[in-house]
Amino acid sequence: MCSDNTIDMKKREFSTIITKEETGGYSITCPALGIASQGETEKEALENIKEAIELFLDDEDVKKMLKDGTLTKSKVCSVTVTG
Repeated sequence: MCSDNTIDMKKREFSTIITKEETGGYSITCPALGIASQGETEKEALENIKEAIELFLDDEDVKKMLKDGTLTKSKVCSVTVTG
């Protein structure tokens, strides 16, 4: 099952992956946009990735890609494997 990461100019919601690091803290990525961040806590990591995404989307070149649809080509899919 896949969900499109189509970007609505009024509402923007992105999937993120958060990982607890062995050395402490958390890393977080937004695969659809290729953005990563980190934080000492999950909450801080989520706040940091939100800020990073907002800054990314505020870029004029990115705004053009949003408008012409070239930034909406990714999908998040679930895969089941056996073994």
